[in-house]
Amino acid sequence: MRTITEIKKIGKGLRYNLYLDDEFYGVYEAEILARYSLKTGQTYNDDFYEKLKIENGDYACFNRGLSLLGKSMKSEKMLKDYLREKGYPKSCIEKACEKLKEYGYIDDDAFCENYINSYLFSKSKRKLKYDLLSKGIDENIIDIKLNELIGDEQEFDNLTNLAFKYMKNKEFDLKSKQKFYNHFAGKGYDYGLISTVWEKVQNGRD
Repeated sequence: MRTITEIKKIGKGLRYNLYLDDEFYGVYEAEILARYSLKTGQTYNDDFYEKLKIENGDYACFNRGLSLLGKSMKSEKMLKDYLREKGYPKSCIEKACEKLKEYGYIDDDAFCENYINSYLFSKSKRKLKYDLLSKGIDENIIDIKLNELIGDEQEFDNLTNLAFKYMKNKEFDLKSKQKFYNHFAGKGYDYGLISTVWEKVQNGRD
């Protein structure tokens, strides 16, 4: 049996340092402490404190994830990576993510579509796919969304607009051409498409 000897608030937030038998036991959320009406002087066995620790971890992890998602949309992988970096154990992260998916806060389909729409005019389909794969989005989801949102004509128009901006006030010599090809190849555009757009921009046709 161990006795709660101090519950000390941390700053202006809703977290507290918990002390058992005058020894620091951990940082606990106000919600968890209130759930059991914990006060100094109360005594419980080790099983109770272990249960308290698990509940606190699950609650804190969920709230941390919810707070991040409230600022901007994230993929499931991005959220898990973030929570892992913050030191939460795998079991807490899995529980938090499952709850957040149930509540609709994590939706990789919606994230994928939103990301594509955000960079529709500035990134190639290949670059978008690479970015989304790195964020943990399933390849099938990516392919479906890319085909729905970006057709060949859209890809051509996007590159053409970017190309006209890129070549503004530049000479159309061999060196510029090489830089043009390298620049847009680096952005994931197909070589054949780059060649077609180069000719279009060089001729100044709209």
